Amino acid sequence: MELLSKPHKTPSLKKEEIQKQWFVVDASDKTLGRLVSQVASRLRGKHKATFTPNQDCGDNIIIINAAKVNVTGRKREQKIYYHHSRYPGGMTAIPFHKLIQENPERVLMEAVKGMLPKSKLGDQMLRNCRVFAGAEHDLGAQKPLKLELK
Repeated sequence: MELLSKPHKTPSLKKEEIQKQWFVVDASDKTLGRLVSQVASRLRGKHKATFTPNQDCGDNIIIINAAKVNVTGRKREQKIYYHHSRYPGGMTAIPFHKLIQENPERVLMEAVKGMLPKSKLGDQMLRNCRVFAGAEHDLGAQKPLKLELK
């Protein structure tokens, strides 16, 4: 039987072939989960046609205005972040409304971390995300492009 088209080969990128870009995302008045799921997808590289699951082929993301992110429902009063020091009785619990005032960067970083793979590759992808509480960032030398997320 005669082939109608050329056989297709799934692209598998090597480290040297990966091309990354820098993007700035404004988090003000955005819902936390929706914003972070789109950022995690960009960090992973799933938006690219050359997505390779075993490589860090995603882009670098800068998130500004982390202190102005919204949550739906009663999460502002009810959501609690837990941390354990690995000592007996070392559990600390911080409510969302207190953490967003003290350390808004941690809220977004923990949400992004939860949506990335739980492996060394996921840790490497998380390093490509920078979060800033205010509108200013110190990464202007990378010439980031503005990215509008829904």
